[in-house]
Amino acid sequence: MVKLTLILSAIYLALIGIGVMFFPLQFGVGAVPADASPQLIALLRLLGGPFLGIALLNWLSRDGRPSTGLRPVLLANLVGFGAVAANDVWGVASGEARDVARIFLVIHLAFAAAFAWSVLKSRPAEG
Repeated sequence: MVKLTLILSAIYLALIGIGVMFFPLQFGVGAVPADASPQLIALLRLLGGPFLGIALLNWLSRDGRPSTGLRPVLLANLVGFGAVAANDVWGVASGEARDVARIFLVIHLAFAAAFAWSVLKSRPAEG
C-alpha cells in the first residue's frame, strides 16, 4: 500500500506541477482570470517546481522499506495532502471554491488518508 500510494501521488503531483507550469490559464480555469497579469502567471509557474520536486521524491522513495529515512517522506506528504484537503473542505463548505474543488477534495482526502495509513503501518522495525 505504501508503494502504491507513493507511485500514485508521484504521478498526480507531476501532472499538477506540469499543468501549473506549462498551462497555468487552463489549469486555473475559473480561478485565474483570462487576462491574468504576467506576474500571476509567473507565480503559478513558480509553484509548479515544488510539485515536481515532491513528485520525484515520492517516485524515488517508492521502493523504500520502513525506515527512519522513509518516515519523513510519508509524514511530509501527510501534512501536505492534509493541509490541501482541509483547504478544499473549507472552500467547498463555504461555497468559495470553484466547482472542480469537489473532485479535488475527494482526491486530496484519499491521499491524506492513504498517507496516514502508510505512516502508521510503516514504522521501522526495532532492533
